[in-house]
Amino acid sequence: MSEIEYTPRELLACVAARMIQDGESVFVGTGLPLVGALLAQKLHAPNMMAIYESGTIDPKPAQLPWSVSDPWTCHKAAIILSMTSVFGHSRAGYADVGFLGGAQIDMYGNINATCIGPYDKPMVRLTGSGGANDIASLCRKVIFMGLHLPQRFPERCDYITTPGFLGGPGEREKAGLVGGGPWRVLSHLGVMGFDEETCRMKLISYHPGVTPEVIQEFTGFEMIIPDDVVETPKPTAEELRILREEVDPNKLFVF
Repeated sequence: MSEIEYTPRELLACVAARMIQDGESVFVGTGLPLVGALLAQKLHAPNMMAIYESGTIDPKPAQLPWSVSDPWTCHKAAIILSMTSVFGHSRAGYADVGFLGGAQIDMYGNINATCIGPYDKPMVRLTGSGGANDIASLCRKVIFMGLHLPQRFPERCDYITTPGFLGGPGEREKAGLVGGGPWRVLSHLGVMGFDEETCRMKLISYHPGVTPEVIQEFTGFEMIIPDDVVETPKPTAEELRILREEVDPNKLFVF
């Protein structure tokens, strides 16, 4: 039997979907996190509750929304709130998972979406936090998605827009952050987690065609690479069928 063909973005969508458990409430964001969440809902997490930062909770969109403010995010929603109110749900402990992105993520899972270079004289000024700080501070689990390049994975972020484990063990607690902090990092090269003792980023799996050595080469700090690191499982035929036929048939985000 010939091997099933898939694109890198299809792999990322499938891996993101596998990270979501049934019954979880998920800040889905836009793009591949949204695709992954809807794929999970159709595959193994029918009771997943999607939360859009624009204010809608648990909608049933008839087609894939192109952004968090797309009107389809309101279709058959359980409730439509203001942006302020929906972030209040995370403060109250109702949000289990939050997907985030950014320009940089460092060895402790801190995220930079504010500037590249010194804050007072940046080389590049970026968009800033949006709702990312709330999500990272208060959600039970945070999943970061982004390209894996040395400048995007520095030892320390140029600016901490969104807190991970800050400077190491115990610092989230000292800062009064109630959420569990960064849980997974999903890049185009592999899947990372965080060491329980040191809070440093560690490799969990490398994508097909990649090696742990390549991932270390594309990381700006020494990543923990356990002996039991494995290859990321490839998309199954059923995952790809639902992804292509039901979730994103127009290839809005997956191509």
